[in-house]
Amino acid sequence: MDYQLTVNGTPRTVSVRPETPLLYVLMNDLQLNGPRFGCGLLQCGACSVLVDGVEMRSCVMPVSAVVGQTITTLEGLPALYAQQKGLAEPPALHPLQQAFIDVQAPQCGYCYNGMTIKGAELLAKNAKPSEADIRAHMDGHLCRCGTYPRVMQAIQLAATRIAGDVR
Repeated sequence: MDYQLTVNGTPRTVSVRPETPLLYVLMNDLQLNGPRFGCGLLQCGACSVLVDGVEMRSCVMPVSAVVGQTITTLEGLPALYAQQKGLAEPPALHPLQQAFIDVQAPQCGYCYNGMTIKGAELLAKNAKPSEADIRAHMDGHLCRCGTYPRVMQAIQLAATRIAGDVR
């Protein structure tokens, strides 16, 4: 069947079976590299995307369930940030993506997509999250390298930059 999806602000048409996981459509049909296959069981968060601004695990989400909704992947975070902040042009990277680089949070890359998507969801809802807020919100996202302290630091740095609107 043909499905009309809005991915990273762009209307896209895909021809797949209704039960096809959204992750497979994003990776295989739309050639997006942000969402990753991790566990396939909703356990790790590597496949996370934002669906109408809410983090969802795309590994088990059937494509038919997201028709009519806005899907944002890691690649679309800068444009989403620009939209949220009313900026004329999106930055090269979402402030959280830049903070991950600045504190060297990503190591093997397994968790980067999910941590960034979930962190961006948090920062859109809570401009000044406490350490407890971050820990609670990020629960359920796994990092094989154990860089949780750096992920925490990156989210705090991004929050500070966003509050000062420093890109």
